[in-house]
Amino acid sequence: MSKTLFGHIPADLTAAVETALQRTFDTDAVDIAPLAGGLSASPVFKVTADGKTYVLKLDRSANKGASLAANLKLAADAGIAPPLYYQDTENGVSISGFIDNKPVRGVFGPEKLTSELAATIRAIHAIPHTDAGNDLLTTIDALIAGFRQSNMLSGPVFDECFGNFEAVKDKYPWNDAEKVFSHNDLNPSNVLSDGEKIWIIDWDVSYVNDRYIDLANAANFFLHTEAQEKLFLDTYFGRPANDYQTARFHVMRQVGRIIYSMLMLQLAAQSKPKDYVHDQEMEGITLRDFGAMMGTGQISLATYEGQLMYGKALLNEAVHQMRSPRFTASLALI
Repeated sequence: MSKTLFGHIPADLTAAVETALQRTFDTDAVDIAPLAGGLSASPVFKVTADGKTYVLKLDRSANKGASLAANLKLAADAGIAPPLYYQDTENGVSISGFIDNKPVRGVFGPEKLTSELAATIRAIHAIPHTDAGNDLLTTIDALIAGFRQSNMLSGPVFDECFGNFEAVKDKYPWNDAEKVFSHNDLNPSNVLSDGEKIWIIDWDVSYVNDRYIDLANAANFFLHTEAQEKLFLDTYFGRPANDYQTARFHVMRQVGRIIYSMLMLQLAAQSKPKDYVHDQEMEGITLRDFGAMMGTGQISLATYEGQLMYGKALLNEAVHQMRSPRFTASLALI
């Protein structure tokens, strides 16, 4: 094994990684380097062996283990996740194919990307499953409760947002028969392309869930017009989406924004002392402005400032949408 490897792999996992490399490549003489770019807490490495490239991931997170390993294999077997070459469930070690990523927006263009995303999500949701899944509402309530207890940010925007969410809680059919095998985190870092097709990576939070959470998350990151939204839903359902499906999707888009806002603000808080005084200003912080600053490199999600601004922008957008007649009508319809 190269000396570089020992500098990156946790000491207690060195033996497990050596075994993984030996069994996968019949050698532990490989080149290895950390992979960066996502927000996953699991160490991820780029491995080169015999001129080919792979991804080594280390994940021993609590309450995952065999369930996560099974989900990753299901997705790989379905051709949605990259090929899976090795899994060690006990130690959380996996080796998968490496996708030489080409930006999906450049590969497909807006209309083609919209239909390809919908088809990919439909394929994810078609994967057979036996797991009962988690309770989405309980998860969201816990995120909001944790945020409130942190006293990180407060004010009328948060009061309005969480008040509207109470109305959603009362109306939304949380426990109906819509649950499917779900990825649950379809953000741009997890949606890759090799130049021909879409691949989905990072299945760390995959479990059986409401089908609309994957649809909403992907839409929030990739769709920008009503025409794209219609094409997206029509492609996913294989027929024109009806009023109920469209309404439920619109409501879940706002729920998805609240979820990601709570996660971003949680990340930001973790990088500061508990008594840190965070900037309380919410006025004028929009997703459009945040996206423009990201595009020019003025801000990054890897920093406290980026996480704080993105969390605020997401919450502002959720509140803006919840004030609209469409949201009121959608909530009434479901």
